[in-house]
Amino acid sequence: MTDALENANQLIRSRRTLKQDNMDAERPVDPAILDAMLENANQAPTHGLTEPWRFRVFVSKESRQELAGALQRIYRETTPAGQQRPEKEAKLGNAPLLAPVVITIGMHRQDSGVIPEIEEVAAVACAVQNMHLTAAAIGLGAKWSSPPVCYTPEIAEFVGLRGGKDLCLGLFYLGWPKEGVSFPLSPRRPVSEKVEIL
Repeated sequence: MTDALENANQLIRSRRTLKQDNMDAERPVDPAILDAMLENANQAPTHGLTEPWRFRVFVSKESRQELAGALQRIYRETTPAGQQRPEKEAKLGNAPLLAPVVITIGMHRQDSGVIPEIEEVAAVACAVQNMHLTAAAIGLGAKWSSPPVCYTPEIAEFVGLRGGKDLCLGLFYLGWPKEGVSFPLSPRRPVSEKVEIL
């Protein structure tokens, strides 16, 4: 096995999600790292070169507070009164303040609609995986979170997307692990259970 393949195996197989409450909200992420991560996202595969990923990066505490407030407000506006839960609203307001960087994950729908929507969503997911692998390579924690409020047209519009046509697919939390925090183990069942080679 070549060194290049072994390095790729190690990076991909060691990538793990780190919850935002295990991130150090006071330790900033260098802008050069963010630039590299977003450029790596931009290299994702895309059918028809539609490049549907759209990201809005919330770095300052003020911008993350604004995002938190929008999540709570839209949760109240779009959730039937009988289904609203105070603890859920509180969590939406707290989560963006636990990580130093929150990136909204958007899918910009091709105007012609020639490329099927599912392929555009898949391309965005590939872009997010590129960001997650970049984070793993340098020891940053990352988490893709998709609370139901993210799928509303109101959130799409809040993050600069066209509500109803474009989609917000969630939030990408990014930050250095707190001191003493280890990345979680996440074992996988054998690949042989999921593959048939003919």
